[in-house]
Amino acid sequence: MQNYKNHRRLYPFHHFVLVPITLLYFFWSLANLIHGIMGGEELAPTIQQLMGALLFASFPFLARIYALKNQNRIIRLEMRQRYFELTGKSFKEKESQLRLSQIIALRFAGDAELLPLMDRAIKEKMKADDIKKAVTDWQEDRHRV
Repeated sequence: MQNYKNHRRLYPFHHFVLVPITLLYFFWSLANLIHGIMGGEELAPTIQQLMGALLFASFPFLARIYALKNQNRIIRLEMRQRYFELTGKSFKEKESQLRLSQIIALRFAGDAELLPLMDRAIKEKMKADDIKKAVTDWQEDRHRV
């Protein structure tokens, strides 16, 4: 069962294979460039290798950013829909008073506690982590990125 303590996700291939390998390649290429500079060697191939390594290392981070931005848009849409289903009103007024991180945290709250917790988050300017800790009826999300 998912809860506050175990809701964060790590993807082994991304976090423990892809990112370390790309960073290792980048630092290896940087070391080659430094070695070439100190040894008076031709720098064009090592600069080219470093540029390739930098480009290669940016891919997993860029992919993660795109996925998270898309996920955040979906969460906002889900919360707009939930709020409308619970109140029959638009979420715009409340949404303008909440930070995205608060909205994301509130999505873990069950329907019965969502509205009171949302009002409390606005009134007390709660941090996202504090909102998550305040959730008593945790709604699992195993499809997050």
